[in-house]
Amino acid sequence: MKFYENVDGLTEASGFFCAGIHCDVRGKRDGRIDLGIVYSKRPCSGAGVFTTNDVKAAPVLHGQAILAEQNEFHAIVANSGNANACTGPQGEADTGTMASEVARQLGLKAEQVFVCSTGRIGESLPMSRITAGIRDAVQDIEDGVDGGMGFQQAILTSDTTTKSCLAEFETTDGTVRVAGVAKGSGMIEPNMATMLAFVVTDANLPAQLLQDTLKAANDKTFNRITIDGDMSTNDTVLALANGFSNVDVSEKNPDVLADFQTAVEKVCACLARKMVGDGEKVTKLIELFVKGAPDEIAAEKVARNIANSLLVKTSWYGSDPNWGRIVDAAGYAKVGVDFARMELFYNDVPVLAEGKALIRNKDKWKEAVAEKHFKIHLDLNLGKGDYNLLTTDLSEAYVDFNKSE
Repeated sequence: MKFYENVDGLTEASGFFCAGIHCDVRGKRDGRIDLGIVYSKRPCSGAGVFTTNDVKAAPVLHGQAILAEQNEFHAIVANSGNANACTGPQGEADTGTMASEVARQLGLKAEQVFVCSTGRIGESLPMSRITAGIRDAVQDIEDGVDGGMGFQQAILTSDTTTKSCLAEFETTDGTVRVAGVAKGSGMIEPNMATMLAFVVTDANLPAQLLQDTLKAANDKTFNRITIDGDMSTNDTVLALANGFSNVDVSEKNPDVLADFQTAVEKVCACLARKMVGDGEKVTKLIELFVKGAPDEIAAEKVARNIANSLLVKTSWYGSDPNWGRIVDAAGYAKVGVDFARMELFYNDVPVLAEGKALIRNKDKWKEAVAEKHFKIHLDLNLGKGDYNLLTTDLSEAYVDFNKSE
């Protein structure tokens, strides 16, 4: 299997076309590309995973509804700068208008078009500008403009860079490509995050198998990242498969299915890591591993308590190897931890052994947590449960950035 990062985007998979244009969603006339379309002339099977927030944006409700009723899709339209969340009946109507306008321009049905929005909550969309932007984006697609990079730029909010990758593998019937792009920088905490992620493939497979594959990959990747502990209203991961390669993926061919599942997971893992690495004003990327918990649920509770603790995150920002804060966060997970059994490592440097601090290694602790990327291993020695997360530090620049717009 071959794997590439920082590619053109979803157009890397055969039969998919993209466009990204500026239509001034933010109303700032800043020239930012802020609306994009993904299109496949061939019908696609579709799958999606959405936020678990009780407050769901109108595009999320639309996506869930058409997935429940429809098995054939052709397009995604996405905008940045406005989340169309908490906008009531008008927001739902505007989402419908976006879908129907794309459908009208491309000769589709509105229920064959996904809609995604990201940006500020609680404001109505500037629909006159958006419908004009849809017209321009469709024209670019019909003119054959290479819009893979434009679509990537169209979905960005506080991100500092685009995020894309491609996996491809050979079969006896041909090459299969799985391409992915994503946005996400702040409000990153599963179940999912203030993120949009799109995965497309030229493989041919039924919707249920695509859904099962996407959900399994999501559980191991996007649902194991956290930056600031906040969950959004718009979190969406969508997958489309158009069958352009003429390679069938099914349980009848377990080797091809296994390769496809691996490709989707690798793409999602790459995008998830890129999101954490591009967290709002973060300076460090931390891989946290918890093992030896009574079960996986307990391990996850401990890992999330540590990864989301403001005291822990700020100590990481200050390059302070304050293991006491880590132990404290593990304790208030209330899963029955026993400090006397704990073992802790910064990278491969021992910190605790059976609850005793190895002070002789203190200088090495400091060296480890001063790195831009380091690992923390915590063994509770209580059972076989384990869990891992990608997380970050928290800086004063994050506070300054988020206190106003």
